Amino acid sequence: MTTRWLTPDEQRAWRAYVAATHLLEDALDRQLQQDAGMPHLYYSILATLSEAPDRRLRMTDLAEALKITRSRLTYAVTRLEKDGLVAREGCPSDRRGSIAVLTGEGMAVLERTAPGHVETVRTHLFDLLSTDQVRHLEEICTRIKGGLEQAPTEEVPWLRRSCGAREEQQGTRDER
Repeated sequence: MTTRWLTPDEQRAWRAYVAATHLLEDALDRQLQQDAGMPHLYYSILATLSEAPDRRLRMTDLAEALKITRSRLTYAVTRLEKDGLVAREGCPSDRRGSIAVLTGEGMAVLERTAPGHVETVRTHLFDLLSTDQVRHLEEICTRIKGGLEQAPTEEVPWLRRSCGAREEQQGTRDER
């Protein structure tokens, strides 16, 4: 197989993308560490739980939503649990599964931290773009996301599920 090397235009675009995403993630982490003493991932866990029904999600569903491995999620949730921001409950339909629950304190931290987080996103991303560029950014990211979501399930760590979790996913999801 012959390597399809990047063209000079593609190379510049790729390097700009990598630099921009690293710098943006660093800015978000710095702001969240300063305002809430937590990295962006932990804030994302709280935000995702805040939007879930009853502020609770099965750990495998939370890992999938955040696009992280279950082991990385378990580590983060353990830390958030120690801080009283998240609690874990057993899963009634699967004795091996667990459910992450956003606590009242976790919601309070999220509400205090969200304005600074949104301002950081606005300052370092959206304020730099025109309305058309924002639309194009959405289109581009949606297309990339769609292409990546076509990968076979066994190749994507956060989509690997145990047999019980797979059966539950196919059945009702109202028990969250």
